[in-house]
Amino acid sequence: MWEAYKKGYKAWLRLEKSLSDHSVEAYLRDVNKLTDYLQSVQKMVAPADLTLKDLQAFIRWIGELELTATSQARIISGIRSFYRYCLVEQISATDPSTLLEAPKTRRKLPDVLSFEEIESVIAQLDQSTPEGGRNKAILETMYSCGLRVSEVVNLKISCLYLDVGFIRVIGKGDKERLVPIGREASKYIRIYKEDIRVHQPVKPGFEDILFLNKHGRKLSRIMIFYIIRDLARKAGITKQISPHTFRHSFATHLVEGGADLRAVQEMLGHESITTTEIYTHLDRDFLRDTLQRFHPAYRG
Repeated sequence: MWEAYKKGYKAWLRLEKSLSDHSVEAYLRDVNKLTDYLQSVQKMVAPADLTLKDLQAFIRWIGELELTATSQARIISGIRSFYRYCLVEQISATDPSTLLEAPKTRRKLPDVLSFEEIESVIAQLDQSTPEGGRNKAILETMYSCGLRVSEVVNLKISCLYLDVGFIRVIGKGDKERLVPIGREASKYIRIYKEDIRVHQPVKPGFEDILFLNKHGRKLSRIMIFYIIRDLARKAGITKQISPHTFRHSFATHLVEGGADLRAVQEMLGHESITTTEIYTHLDRDFLRDTLQRFHPAYRG
């Protein structure tokens, strides 16, 4: 009985929703989990005969499988999609998944480094070596501009406008944005470009890439991770840090210093202001303090 529903649902996802094969298979796995549960409790009834209580019992069942809250939310999303199909095809007159509550997913935020900790990490660099000079320019740029690690390894010489204090960054979805760059970062980029990079052979195709490895090619993202992790260890920092920690710290320090959230959003290249709020993890005390300082009704 359910095989026919699954077959119809699969065709609906492909033809009506134009989903990729990968996405279709993911949705079908969610429905398969529901039928696995129904078999386990010996209640293989039609979709129209399932109730909200049945689906809630199913959610408790998948919870006992020790799936993460994110995985559980994903399965619930698949079941809701299946019932939308059932309504469209008049397989069911009602949708019992409407009031089904997904478990709360808590987005784990990375640790933030203080300005002093950032300086301590960078201070571990040995600038007497070509790699140290390059890494100094990389870390100063990451913290000065809040770049993603993919953005810094792909940064092009032709995208540097250091004389006017900006760089052009190609972010997610090949979207470009202009980001201000500080004097210190500009200084160390110039030092690297004019005193170190000019002495290095460059592999064809990488002539415009700013930061190169010893083979004259673009650095890998994992290499940036190893560089930062090693420096943090030398600085005695025990926090879990990664290249993203520099971006997160950049945003946090700006907002806590009173920067406009929309400006931070633009610099980070976020499509939604909600994402910026998550990254900057503003606490209630900071928000209350901001309101009392800047809202006219609270002054006086």
